[in-house]
Amino acid sequence: MATHYFGTDGIRGKVGEFPITPDFVLKLGWAAGQVFRGEGPAHVLVGKDTRISGYMFESALEAGLSAAGVDTQLLGPMPTPGIAYLTRTLRAKAGIVISASHNAYPDNGIKFFSAEGKKLPDEIEVEIEAMLDRPMTTEASESLGKAVRIDDARGRYIEFCKSTVPSCMELNGLSIVLDCAHGATYHIAPHVFSEVGARVEAIGVDPNGLNINENCGSTKPEALQREVVSRRADLGIAFDGDGDRVIMVDHTGALVDGDELLYVIAASRMAAEKLQGPVVGTLMTNLGLEHALSSLGVELKRAQVGDRFVMELLESNDGILGGENSGHIICLDRTTTGDAIVAALQVLAEMWRSGKSLHELKQGMQKYPQVLHNVRVKEKPRNLNEIEPLCQARQAIESKLNGSGRVLLRPSGTEPVIRVMIEGQDEVLVDQLARELAEAVQHVLG
Repeated sequence: MATHYFGTDGIRGKVGEFPITPDFVLKLGWAAGQVFRGEGPAHVLVGKDTRISGYMFESALEAGLSAAGVDTQLLGPMPTPGIAYLTRTLRAKAGIVISASHNAYPDNGIKFFSAEGKKLPDEIEVEIEAMLDRPMTTEASESLGKAVRIDDARGRYIEFCKSTVPSCMELNGLSIVLDCAHGATYHIAPHVFSEVGARVEAIGVDPNGLNINENCGSTKPEALQREVVSRRADLGIAFDGDGDRVIMVDHTGALVDGDELLYVIAASRMAAEKLQGPVVGTLMTNLGLEHALSSLGVELKRAQVGDRFVMELLESNDGILGGENSGHIICLDRTTTGDAIVAALQVLAEMWRSGKSLHELKQGMQKYPQVLHNVRVKEKPRNLNEIEPLCQARQAIESKLNGSGRVLLRPSGTEPVIRVMIEGQDEVLVDQLARELAEAVQHVLG
C-alpha cells in the first residue's frame, strides 16, 4: 500500500520544510488521534529525543491529539525503544516518537508504534494519511483530550533493560566508556550499566538541543575509540541519538559493528540452545557473518535495508534475532523492536557467561573487506535499475570482481543519498572499485 508521507521509518525531513512543520504535525496529531480513537476513548504516549525542535513538535502533537479527543501521556526525552516498551506496559493505543534518529539537529521526524510496541501496520499509516486529506475539526470542549506527564518513565525503562539479562549477572567493575551521542540515552544508559556492576565513564551526556549526534555516537565513534584506549577501558559502547542503534569498541580501540555484535549474540543463543529460526540480516550484511553463522549451523536470511523489513522477515520465519551492520539489532526474545541498550546488555551477558573479552568473542567472525560510499544527490530516483549509465557502470564493476564479491547500489530510505557498497576478498581492489562506482553515481545523479 503506497503512502505519500510515511517512509520506511515514519515521516522525516528538515525542520521548517514541509512536512516537518508545526502546522503539519498539528494536523498529523489530529489525524492519528481520529484513527486511534476509533469507537472509544484512547490515550497515546509521546516521547522525543533531545533536539531543540522536539519542544515545538511535542506541543503540536499534543494539541492535535487533544482536538481529536485523545489523551496524551508525555514522556519527555526517551529512547525510541523505551517508548515502544512503555506503549505496551502503559496499555496505550499507540506511541509517537519525535526523532530523526542518527541525523543532525536540523532534521526531525515522527514515527509511531502500535499498542503492541511494534511498527505501525501499513494499513494504519494509510488510514492516517487519508484522514490528513480531510478538514480538521475540534471535538466539543467536554470531549477534548487531556495531557499528563509521566514522571517515572525513565525508571520504568531502566528496570526493564536490566530485566533482559540474568539477575545474577555481576560485571565486577568491568570498565566501560559510554557515548550517548548527547541524545535520548544520556540520562538512562549510565544508570543501566552501572547498576549491573560496571564501572561507567560517560561522554556525550550533555545535550543542548543542537549537539545531538555531533561528532559522537554510533555514526561517529572515533572519539569513543580514543577514550577507550586513553582510559584503558575494557570496552566502549556508542548509541545513536534515539537509542535504537549500538556500536561497540573493544579494549584495543577497534570497532565492533552490528554484524559482529549480531554474531556474538547469535553464538550465545546457540550455546544456550535458545536460538530459534534463521538470523535475519540485510543486503548490507557482511558476507563474513553469513559464513560464520553457517559454521554454527545457522541460516542467514537477507531482507531489504531497514529495520521494518528485518522485522517482517523475522516474523514470517519465526526468528528471534536480526539486525543491520549499522547497529540496529532486534532481539525478539527480549523485546519488540530494535533496542541499543538491550542489545549491548546481551553482549555483556555473553562476556560474563563465557569469561571472554569482547575482542575474543568477535574472533569467530572474519569480516570481508567492505567499502561504503554515501553519494549525496539532488533527488533520489524511483528506480536505479532504469538508469542505463548506472547499470553499465555496475556491470563493469561486477566484471572486475569476477564473482569474488558483491555490489550493492541503493537509495537511502531517510536521506537524499545513494549508498554505494562493494564487498570482496581483495581490500585494495574493493576500495578502488567502490570509488569508481561512487564517482559514476556522482556524475550521473550528483
